[in-house]
Amino acid sequence: MKPTPALLLALALSLHAASAADTPPHNVILFVPDGLRGEIVDPTTAPTMAKLRDEGVSFPNAHSLFPTFTTPNASAMATGHYLGDTGDFSNRIYTGYPVPIPGAGTTLTPFLESDPVLGDVDEHFSGNYLNEATILEAARLTGHISTAIVGKLGPALILDHKERSGAATLVVDDSTGTPNGIPLSAEMQQALTAAHLPLQPPARGDNGKAGDAKTPGTLVANTAQQDYFAAVATDVILPLLQKRGQPFVFVYWSRDPDGTQHNQGDSLNALVPGINGPASLAAIRNADGNLARLLAKLKELGLDGTTDVLVSSDHGFSTISKQSQTSPAAKDHYADVPAGFLPPGFVALDIAKGLGKPLLDPDNGNQPVPAGAHPKSADGLIGDPTRPEVLVAANGGSDLVYLPTGDKRLAKRVVKILLAQDYVSGLFVDDALGRLPGTLPLSAINLKGSALTPFPAIVVNFASTSTGENPTTTGVEVADTTLQQGQGMHGSFSRADTRNFMAAIGPDFKARFVDPAPASNADVGKTMAELLHLTIPAKGHLIGRVLTEAFPGGTVPEYHASVLESEAAENQLKTVLRLQQVGETKYFDAAGFPGRSVGVPGK
Repeated sequence: MKPTPALLLALALSLHAASAADTPPHNVILFVPDGLRGEIVDPTTAPTMAKLRDEGVSFPNAHSLFPTFTTPNASAMATGHYLGDTGDFSNRIYTGYPVPIPGAGTTLTPFLESDPVLGDVDEHFSGNYLNEATILEAARLTGHISTAIVGKLGPALILDHKERSGAATLVVDDSTGTPNGIPLSAEMQQALTAAHLPLQPPARGDNGKAGDAKTPGTLVANTAQQDYFAAVATDVILPLLQKRGQPFVFVYWSRDPDGTQHNQGDSLNALVPGINGPASLAAIRNADGNLARLLAKLKELGLDGTTDVLVSSDHGFSTISKQSQTSPAAKDHYADVPAGFLPPGFVALDIAKGLGKPLLDPDNGNQPVPAGAHPKSADGLIGDPTRPEVLVAANGGSDLVYLPTGDKRLAKRVVKILLAQDYVSGLFVDDALGRLPGTLPLSAINLKGSALTPFPAIVVNFASTSTGENPTTTGVEVADTTLQQGQGMHGSFSRADTRNFMAAIGPDFKARFVDPAPASNADVGKTMAELLHLTIPAKGHLIGRVLTEAFPGGTVPEYHASVLESEAAENQLKTVLRLQQVGETKYFDAAGFPGRSVGVPGK
């Protein structure tokens, strides 16, 4: 019988574990403050994170992977691989088949922040849509490292998405206690009950209200739900892990500040204060308070001296702009969109109009989008649903355009349409479609690798600017979303979105060390594997590096910055990519048309 990939992985891990048995690893905690901007952290906004950064290791040259969305960066932390290998190109992707959505039919462009959706996509793509083992899976398969995950629905499960029993890896997220959630083991049910905690987390309440074009969104942080998750982490998970008496790896994924910054109602249809208003600042303090509770519990349990704590946000954040002078979609009128603003789905609408073809809504039974309307969730389909010509997976600060037929002439037409729009700032095209003026290939940004999921034909980056002296904390970007101008978004190649927060502390890290070298969320995954003494076989080659310079005795590696420019298009636009490199490992600072993206100066 031919050995399965899982069996081969388990064998490799057992051999490595045997060689490392004399030096068992320390515990590892990864805390992810979703959507935390790197330079917003100070003793006032986030005192716990500021102290951890200042007393441990600071990574001021940190990088989120582009597209700067949650599930792609979760896949990088989970595996140590870039997106060209994991295939998790954005929160919404084209899967090539209709994915069932609980209570909402099927769609070709599923939103991956869902436990049932992740399970279905896994099943379709050979049991592992990421095509790489995750660090938590590898740790679990050693048999001597405990694993646990608490927090935000979607990215939390991605850290060990193939293990769905609820027993081997402890999982608590938004769906826990419901038919859509990962089941709770008897051990977890008993521990939750003993801690006087319900078996199902509370909903977000007012924090989940995004408002609309006339009604402001939330004015409060996600305190009730995250108080529950923090209580589960401190009163249930950590005591259980300690009781087992073996090393553990535990991931806490905090929905704040991301969820509040998206929905905040401090800035309806206005760019200032945007995501720097009271609700967003309260969300940062909320996440910071959750980390403080975790650190205090580690100390109470006597685990602080044997536990490494890594903190890394998945991406930065920007304020949404809905303005364009060129978009045909912005010139139409919609009942739910202020006059002159871009509607949700403007990319799909503009491509359909430019091609002279009807637009269908993949999130509404593939029904035609009538005049004066826009797609329900901003995604769009052009052509026969059984054989689409164009699919747009709308995500926010960037969109994915798929051409399932691989038509090179169609690719040129779509690129020409997009190059004419002022909301576009940089285009990346699948290498298989050839080099097109004004664009760079997917391979230039590590989006072309061994992935199983369909590769996007075109990745569309949206224009960005800023409203303050520090552009990485006051970024503004055009966003293809159902949210409103003035609310929060990410996903672009702006440095405001790629500049995430990273820090670390613990027995395996230096104290009071500022690391000048570039680091990324793929490096977080590789570094976790190293801390846990795991050697994990890889299928792809787009891999991060171990941040050895942050370890005692480690030295800062050589690194250098460079700029890559495309050939100019007919209208003289060029996609410019600013990057850094350590050996073969690349770090992407920012990209776009000169003068249209934060971090890409004009010429």
